[in-house]
Amino acid sequence: MAAQVLGKALVSSKWLAEAVKAGRVGAGLRVLDASWYPPQERNARQEFRESHIPGASFFDIEECRDKSSPYDFMLPSEAGFADYVGQLGISNDTHVVVYDGDKLGTFYAPRAWWMFRVFGHRQVSVLNGGFKNWVKEGHPVTAEVSQPTPAVFKAKLDKSLLKTFEEMMENVGSKRFQVVDSRPEGRFRGTELDQGLESGHIPGAVNIPFQSFLTETGHEKSVEEIQQMFREKKVDLSKPLTITCRKGVTACHIALAAYLCGKPDVSIYDGSWSEWFHRAPPEYKVSEMKRNKA
Repeated sequence: MAAQVLGKALVSSKWLAEAVKAGRVGAGLRVLDASWYPPQERNARQEFRESHIPGASFFDIEECRDKSSPYDFMLPSEAGFADYVGQLGISNDTHVVVYDGDKLGTFYAPRAWWMFRVFGHRQVSVLNGGFKNWVKEGHPVTAEVSQPTPAVFKAKLDKSLLKTFEEMMENVGSKRFQVVDSRPEGRFRGTELDQGLESGHIPGAVNIPFQSFLTETGHEKSVEEIQQMFREKKVDLSKPLTITCRKGVTACHIALAAYLCGKPDVSIYDGSWSEWFHRAPPEYKVSEMKRNKA
């Protein structure tokens, strides 16, 4: 059964529950809890210790990042990523399934999914519906923390899935690729603060809030619904596409959605608004707030 989902971006709770029951979680199949929450709200690591999918390991997005960067959650180096996931028992032959415990169903898991892909790993999937629905459907949980045997993972950065500040700046004039912003509408328009920052967006960007891609239950919408959403926003999936957000996390939801529609080459602007706000000239920050002040 594992071979049937290799390369697929989503796996169901039913599929994963059968894999857990059959004892297939191991060197060939690793499950990662990629939860992250604002520290004042929830403690992701503590919640993992108390309850997680049997055999899962904790993927700490605070650890697996470029700690020298002034911006949140920027990608680590190839060596840093390889060492981190190798310690979780993941090799280049491992099928990785990621999930998180967010109340929406999925929040940080697509970021982990994209991180594996940008470092050259294609056998990675997101658990559709997340931990919330895993529990709701009555699948097993445990407080037992497994100790996977370390493995060797070789990472090679796929630059086609990543955009830098300089490339985003150049694109404002050249319009070589489409840009979609996954933040809530108010932050995109500049009418509400974005986690303490003045908000707004990159010139030419289109807004599709990431939550639009999830059903009320927290599952991914159907391919037909997703395609219709892109069409309504005049986003052409046959042409180059880059996604941005606040810190390169929810953007990965849209990369995942496009992947489900058969577009595997969507890139992420890793610095996103966190970097753009601090580095772009004022005229490159579109905000209704400024117009209202004027």
